[in-house]
Amino acid sequence: MKYIVNKTFDEIKIGESAQLVHTLTKKDIELFAIMSGDVNPSHVDAQFAHSDLFHKIVVHGMWGGSLISTVLGTELPGPGTIYLGQSLSFKKPIGIGDTVTVKLTVKEKNPANKDITFLCSIINQRNEEVTNGTAVVRAPIEKIRRPRVELPEVVLRKPGELYEDLIKKFHDIEPIKTAVIHPVDEVSLLGAIESAKAKIITPILVGPEKKIQEAAAKLKIDLSPYKIISTPHSHAAAEEGVSLAREGEVQALMKGALHTDELMHATLMKDIGISTERRMSHVFVMDVPHYPRFLLVSDAAINIYPTLEDKKDIVQNAIDLAIAIDIPHPKVAILSAVETVTSKIQSTLDAAALCKMADRGQIRGGILDGPLAFDNVISKEAAKIKGIVSPVTGKPDIIITSDLESGNILVKQLEYLSDAQSAGIVIGAKVPIILTSRSDKPIARLASSALAAILIHKKIQLKGIKP
Repeated sequence: MKYIVNKTFDEIKIGESAQLVHTLTKKDIELFAIMSGDVNPSHVDAQFAHSDLFHKIVVHGMWGGSLISTVLGTELPGPGTIYLGQSLSFKKPIGIGDTVTVKLTVKEKNPANKDITFLCSIINQRNEEVTNGTAVVRAPIEKIRRPRVELPEVVLRKPGELYEDLIKKFHDIEPIKTAVIHPVDEVSLLGAIESAKAKIITPILVGPEKKIQEAAAKLKIDLSPYKIISTPHSHAAAEEGVSLAREGEVQALMKGALHTDELMHATLMKDIGISTERRMSHVFVMDVPHYPRFLLVSDAAINIYPTLEDKKDIVQNAIDLAIAIDIPHPKVAILSAVETVTSKIQSTLDAAALCKMADRGQIRGGILDGPLAFDNVISKEAAKIKGIVSPVTGKPDIIITSDLESGNILVKQLEYLSDAQSAGIVIGAKVPIILTSRSDKPIARLASSALAAILIHKKIQLKGIKP
């Protein structure tokens, strides 16, 4: 066990020194900003910092002061030290990647009250002094030796960061005409308008105009730039929106303040429906903290008890979406309660059949494995312990659940226990359908719209037509 040991006032000599060396990282800056609440854009906004005095992100001046405190509290004098005061001058900025040496030298000792004054100096890798000054402490008079406390590891992750990267990556996609079905509450209307302002969609608002305008008034939004098609109620709005999609007047649909089954019923109607030979299915594109990539989960919203043929289309839809967002050869985990095939659990039989379908070319573009229990899907170590050798375990891009119930439970667990965010879209119809939830954060709603725009863009590219 590592120990931390101090030096008492009597042991310390004038001229004695201690130092530490540290290389500044982006994580250091973010942690200091979180702890202090100092979000000056010079420290945390790369775009602003580029045009600022130093033309780059620099760390807070007091970050250097905190390193001085580190030396005083852990090295010289060490445990038992009471920090009384400091006076510092900041000479040069410290940027990401700079390596600084913090050196403290004993200047004066006051035996009357056991105070010690230190000269403080911070020098960068170019031998430039970036900070200097003095620090005054009351030194310990008793020897202290304690086990060094192991601090918890801090993992920083900005919520929705993957969504932001996705939207930026495809920022030049032309906005798609989108029928927003029954946006009569503030949440659904705001999601559509935010997507429009982000130049992802061009919305056509379909529903009772009076209610739509009332929602806009509460949000203080001017709807004059947007087309409104008035309908008497949500059923009519769903039918009108689906009809627009069928006639090619819009390229996508967005769910507003109506039930999902009400909208999906209209998509399946014989005269105006937009179903295809492919089974429609829903895909959650999830941004899960501590998971380094998108995690796609299907189907947790449309197909309640899918058959094997349904699952074939569910898998293919998810693979197509993954490829569209630049995940080549996505790894697909077919989820079940166990990792062995047994006639007692239908989902294991379906998983085995789906994998063989992929082998025979009936499912294309992905790497499938299953059945796999959730621990084996996420943890390579868990799979290794059970003797499972798989290219999917530990790093899946897509998880296919056995039914809607298990899929919905999984998604909600990730959202409420792991603070995940979930963008959602329905694939398999003639146009993509953007499904948003009242609890979705703004960035997730924008990401859902972006997924539809990306699918339309990719489809146009495949036809050889410029968007």
